Amino acid sequence: MDEIAPIVIARTRELHDPPDYRRLKRRLHSGSWCRVAPGAYARASEWEALRPIQRHAVRVGEEALRVDAPVVFSHFAAAAIWGIDVLGEWPTRVEVRIPRATGGRSSGAIRRRALGIDGLELAEWRDHRVTSPAQTVVDLAHDLPFARAVSAIDQAIWRDRPGGALTTKDAVLDVLNGTPARSGSARARRAVQASEPLAANVRETQMRVLVQDLGFARPRLQERRVLASGRLVFGDLYFVEADHWVEIDGRGKYLSPQFGTGRDPAAIVIDEKNRENEIRREVRGFSRLEATDADHPRRVYDILTRDGLRSRLPRPRG
Repeated sequence: MDEIAPIVIARTRELHDPPDYRRLKRRLHSGSWCRVAPGAYARASEWEALRPIQRHAVRVGEEALRVDAPVVFSHFAAAAIWGIDVLGEWPTRVEVRIPRATGGRSSGAIRRRALGIDGLELAEWRDHRVTSPAQTVVDLAHDLPFARAVSAIDQAIWRDRPGGALTTKDAVLDVLNGTPARSGSARARRAVQASEPLAANVRETQMRVLVQDLGFARPRLQERRVLASGRLVFGDLYFVEADHWVEIDGRGKYLSPQFGTGRDPAAIVIDEKNRENEIRREVRGFSRLEATDADHPRRVYDILTRDGLRSRLPRPRG
């Protein structure tokens, strides 16, 4: 399980001296600190630097300290605990599953899901319990739109995750098959069938789902090639019949130390261009997309078709 993001948290229940309260109020008023959960505050700069999944993990950790009785964290809360990223916005409330008959009410910070807890796959976490990775993504897939559901499943079964995949596609199917049918079950099953264990991040999943919705063939992920120079490369999306290679770049690729140890961004760009030229000599078609292009279907359609990839559907409307 992922550890809660390491940021400094100030909790009002731990403040005893009046000067501490006054100091915290001044910091909140100035904007240097912000509220992250009921009775919990953090430096605004540290909070803003966190990814959405990390912010939610902080909220889950604070609720784990506040609730009196043990609870079962589920849905997005469980995803944050396990480190299962999900495409799109994360909620501000922390979800827990409760027995169907209890009828517990949600509060400002907690969302209680009366879906039952009997027969669930659960794991111990702190003084509480959390739904297993497979159970977590099945729960999410019942609620979320298709692409977001696939992104969660992809992240749970991702083979190259540090420490290994959290679960498998077969295990997710087993949980789904054991779940009573309810609203969203058909979409959840389609999402499991569309999932892939090689998608490195949610944007790759989003792009893969989008290109199929746009009428392009289902691509192969992480295509492995050894170029004439001996360089080993991997393609994000590869359309086998068209022999068309697609790279999906985030701008952080040219700024992250992971890619640029000992080199300036210009050197990284030159090396990437040389790599692209080598790949182009090996395939019939090549396209480069930015990760955020997935938010603009017409842009993706235009780039791919102009680069020679054929779709069975017309250009989407605006």
